[in-house]
Amino acid sequence: MQVSSRFVHSTGSRKWGASFLAALSFLAAAPVHADALVDNVDGVTLDKDGHQVRFTGILMSPDGKVVRLLQKFDKRPDKLDWRADMKGRVAIPGMIDAHGHVMDLGKRAMELDLFSSTSLADAQQRVRAYAAANSTRAWIVGGGWNQEVWGLGRFPTAADLDAAVADKPVYLERADGHAGWANGAAMREAGITAKTPNPPGGRIERLPNGQPSGVFVDAAKALIEAKLPPPTPLDRNMAFLKAQEALLSLGITATADMGTSLDDWLVYRRMGDAGYLRIRIMSYGSGVETALKVGGTGPTPWLYGDRLRMGGIKLYADGALGSRGAWLKAPYADAPGNTGLTFLKDDQLLNMMSRGAMDGLQIAVHAIGDRANQQVLDAIEELSNTYKGDRRWRIEHAQIVDPLDLPKFGKHGTIASMQPVHEASDWRMAETRLGPQRLGGAYAWASIQKTGARLAFGSDYPVESPNPFVGWAVAITREDAKGEPAGGWRPEEKLSREAAWKAFTSDAAYAGFAEDRFGTLAPGMRADFIIVDRDPTLAGPAELRAIKVLETWVGGEKVWERK
Repeated sequence: MQVSSRFVHSTGSRKWGASFLAALSFLAAAPVHADALVDNVDGVTLDKDGHQVRFTGILMSPDGKVVRLLQKFDKRPDKLDWRADMKGRVAIPGMIDAHGHVMDLGKRAMELDLFSSTSLADAQQRVRAYAAANSTRAWIVGGGWNQEVWGLGRFPTAADLDAAVADKPVYLERADGHAGWANGAAMREAGITAKTPNPPGGRIERLPNGQPSGVFVDAAKALIEAKLPPPTPLDRNMAFLKAQEALLSLGITATADMGTSLDDWLVYRRMGDAGYLRIRIMSYGSGVETALKVGGTGPTPWLYGDRLRMGGIKLYADGALGSRGAWLKAPYADAPGNTGLTFLKDDQLLNMMSRGAMDGLQIAVHAIGDRANQQVLDAIEELSNTYKGDRRWRIEHAQIVDPLDLPKFGKHGTIASMQPVHEASDWRMAETRLGPQRLGGAYAWASIQKTGARLAFGSDYPVESPNPFVGWAVAITREDAKGEPAGGWRPEEKLSREAAWKAFTSDAAYAGFAEDRFGTLAPGMRADFIIVDRDPTLAGPAELRAIKVLETWVGGEKVWERK
């Protein structure tokens, strides 16, 4: 990975003076001599209508913007500062993840990672081995477990974790981030007993005898997390760099960061000031207060050459389906009497959304269950009468929506920020949690698109892998990596190849008020593109999943290269 903060190429580097840029502005009617050329590519992008555009070269200005896409027989400029020959390889726009958690991705890379664990026994062995290799750590911390993947049929317990490590506190987040698993030592450290009440918006899972089982859902996680050793600034810096490299290696040139904390924001500013911020981050503050502390009276300006901006706030209406924290209109089919967790009363949600909207901040609300989605859609309906203009209200996930509520997405242009990989991971669980009669609005990409609303696709990393090509393949097949179910789960909700691609590029940029800066390759846009090992527009689903990124370019600068 390159770490220089300037353009560095075989023909050298150059600083551009203000006088040159001023002169250039007066030559709009004359032929413009581009200063950089990435040539001999098999390029394809989408135009504003979602149609494919082929090209063989990218002319770029000194500030890293596209001047012109060249065709095979177009004359190349005589005067160039530098030229890169891609030798016929495939170039496409950089991919955008519309919903991720940058710092969490980096932290996961520095902690015990159970994402690939296949059973409880497998997880226990990994915990045991990690603890032995990290004997000086006061706590063993990590995440990524999923009892559904394990086929466990229940949540794991503190006793299960004690069987691996009992002599020091262990705390592990579920893959979706909406539940935590603690051992006995961790619960003792936090003072958790049978008398500890469920906090608002959270649930302590309990054994038949009333004792806490060791799993803490949503707001209850804070009971344990308050005792965790805080990361140092150096830890945070390292976590960011690991996350950034992981994203760039997968062809992600921009991402929404959902739930940026003040500490996270300081990391991004440190990285930007030092010249190490390569990826573009559309930041959504963790709650109203965080966004206002950062922005003052509204969104921040774009910083570091359109690489960082806090433009909105992230709120939560409910939890997740896997931990039965998603708020449903009717009880879970596999847990009678349980309708999930209500995070905010209707008036509380309205007040928080209004508080952010009055300062021009974009509102993005996590809603997974059908009741939570109804709550947010109804709030948008009410607030749209007060807050006019281009608001671009967002619902994050929108996984289970009552079919009667689907038209509400189109009425006010509500953006459905969804993650195709969730459908591939969850379809069996969704059937179990809801029963077959309540799946009409489940992961309903095509139905939402038909309302006129825009889809913005991402991965919710580190809940899922951030690989956008896997998400793209799922969006057009509704099949998992094994090709199941054959023909796709609820196949009427499949998208066309171009529609799915658009949701991972220009529409993901639109969802963050960035469509005039990046998200496609066109004159005036930032030159964010990737070189890949095959043409994704011609690849079958398995080939699409297997695409490898060879180079990643952001603002006309090569920022990552496969070794």
